[in-house]
Amino acid sequence: MSDETASSPSPAPAKKKQNLGWMEWMRGWSSVFGEILFQRITASHLENPLPLPPVNDLTCVVTGSTSGIGRETARQLAEAGAHVVMAVRNTKAAQELILQWQNEWSGKGLPLNIEAMEIDLLSLDSVAKFAEALNARLGPLHVLINNAGMFAMGEAQKFSEEGYEQHMQVNHLAPALLSVLLLPSLIRGSPSRIINVNSVMHSVGFVDPDDMNVVSGRRKYSSLVGYSSSKLAQIMFSSILFKKLPLETGVSVVCLSPGVVLTNVARDLSRFLQALYAVIPYFIFSPQEGCRSSLFSATDPQIPEYWETLKNDDWPVCPFISQDCRPANPSEEAHNTETAQRVWEKTLELVGLPLDAVEKLIEGENIQCRYGAQHE
Repeated sequence: MSDETASSPSPAPAKKKQNLGWMEWMRGWSSVFGEILFQRITASHLENPLPLPPVNDLTCVVTGSTSGIGRETARQLAEAGAHVVMAVRNTKAAQELILQWQNEWSGKGLPLNIEAMEIDLLSLDSVAKFAEALNARLGPLHVLINNAGMFAMGEAQKFSEEGYEQHMQVNHLAPALLSVLLLPSLIRGSPSRIINVNSVMHSVGFVDPDDMNVVSGRRKYSSLVGYSSSKLAQIMFSSILFKKLPLETGVSVVCLSPGVVLTNVARDLSRFLQALYAVIPYFIFSPQEGCRSSLFSATDPQIPEYWETLKNDDWPVCPFISQDCRPANPSEEAHNTETAQRVWEKTLELVGLPLDAVEKLIEGENIQCRYGAQHE
């Protein structure tokens, strides 16, 4: 080798990606507006409400189940015979709903098997305590539906009590912590499923693992940035979990889009956008229509088969179900496996879990979490 060759400079490191490219951005918004305009057409084959297979032997946890999609999901699962745990911040409101549903169901069959447990996704301590309480029952959990979410459109940047941006915590960090901590119960309930209610808005999201709270100044914060980034982070984290869970565990991980739905998220919109929601009801799903992809993902017998096919094909992202209850492909950025791995590692760091938490829980070992009763 010549001295000239030996002394040649090494190539400069690739420039760090700061945001979506303009073509990715355009494709993302095309997906968003396509779903708004055509969701009723693409989902026209679905019945409303969606018929469910027998679920009498299932125990299901549904977060955010006192309003919107979560409320409809919990009610329909309970009426179909499942044992439903409403994981909610306001247990009083949940108990009132349970009483109302029991009265409406009276005479139609056995009393609904439904209960409420407290959880506040803006507190990771509350999330960990919920998981500890449920795991302590030593019973099986068959379906975890991470339904609760927030989109505080137009509001200034706010942070949780742990110091994390509120959209990132409620939509991603808290569900991620809950999913990992509940693995012992999910493994006992195998075959079981983790269902993440996501959004087509992930298509315009971008995640910087070194700045998940959007505080560095490299990107200007807006509620849209906070929301879309958190939804993309959820898919990336779920995709790594998808890879780490062996087929033998029988635990599937699915993300889904409910469509564009008239829910309590709309209360956070500007008055103009609320008025727009009111005048274009044809394009907007009701909560009953919006929960169909959640119910399908939670109960359809083909989901584990689809999960197994993707795992055997070494597919880079977790299963994603669209609002028409058909398999779909998440955004191009969601396929960025390098970023997904960094999001996985950063997420576990932020929620106070060791990097080998999933592996240890699969082996039946205990893990230490920074949050929960064990650290009081």
